[in-house]
Amino acid sequence: MKITDVEAIYVRSERVRELCDSGQDALIVRVHTDAGISGLGEVDSNPLAVKGAIEGPFSHSLTCGLRELVLGEDPFETEKIWHKMYAGNLYGGRRGAGFHAMSGIDLALWDIKGKALGLPVWKLLGGGFHEKIRCYASALWGPTPEATRDLASRYVDRGFDAVKFGWDPMGQDEKTDVALVREARRGLGEEADLLIDAGLVWDAKTAIRRARAFEEHGIFWLEEPLMPDNYAGYRRLSEAVDTRIAAGEEESNRGSFLDLMDLGKVDVVQVDLTRVGGFTEAVKIASLAEDRGLKVANHGFTTYINVAAALHFLNSIPNTLIAEYVAEEETTLRDHLTRQRIRAQDGMLAVPQEPGLGVDLDEEAVVRMRVG
Repeated sequence: MKITDVEAIYVRSERVRELCDSGQDALIVRVHTDAGISGLGEVDSNPLAVKGAIEGPFSHSLTCGLRELVLGEDPFETEKIWHKMYAGNLYGGRRGAGFHAMSGIDLALWDIKGKALGLPVWKLLGGGFHEKIRCYASALWGPTPEATRDLASRYVDRGFDAVKFGWDPMGQDEKTDVALVREARRGLGEEADLLIDAGLVWDAKTAIRRARAFEEHGIFWLEEPLMPDNYAGYRRLSEAVDTRIAAGEEESNRGSFLDLMDLGKVDVVQVDLTRVGGFTEAVKIASLAEDRGLKVANHGFTTYINVAAALHFLNSIPNTLIAEYVAEEETTLRDHLTRQRIRAQDGMLAVPQEPGLGVDLDEEAVVRMRVG
């Protein structure tokens, strides 16, 4: 079997709101083979930058479009192909969008392998730790503390026993920050876990102050309170408070995760399969976290391709903590793009059992939403 083509498909909702919701557009990767088997992947990044990184022509030996590098390769040789993409894209791909682009292709290759062998990806990775994985409802804050309380109550009514709120309007002032957390807790009641995503809004001293203020509301973790390169600040925060500190969605390969774990001393390592180099790199990051006694959660605020990939990954490692599941009430393209819709039931997600990722595109929806 040989790779014959790589598609980078940019899809976008008709209405895109100016807020931190990466489910409003997507870069889908589809890899084709001469055996008639194709695989799906996704990249959550700057879509057009990733599209260029995949479709670009050969420039020189350290700068080459990823499609050119993988054509003619055997899709089963995922480790070899991963290193070929990395070495052939060093100038633009050691971090950021160029590296993210590798993720989509790697995911698609594992999807191909699973389909060819009739096995789910988690089984190819040697997993099998779970039949179901606990998830949290992931949502943006309401516009006010009171609106957030109402949202929290509705998520509990939908069966979730863990809910995360994040981003605006957190970070405006201490009074608002504390009120948001207080009202979220009131809406959840005392039993459900409350997770807080600060959205990169504070310096280390402010983050320590907020974490201590939030303690009376029993939060499960505090996520990304600092800018991602502030590893010294993360260390100060982690050593100053008892609350779990979670981060990682801004990181890409093992090197940056090592900085986060060893310099930043975070408690929970968040891995986005569509950014970290796909399954091939993600399992190595999880192993490094396991060596350090750290738990792993996924990050994913995009389509069901990402959700499915995360479930395969989390089922293949021993140090899974919890899964992110987008529960935003406003419909985005994720509910139209794939034939399958992965639903949480009683706060749990079932691990896919179908060959490959177990997700297929809705081709009519792709035609409607495709850009260019």
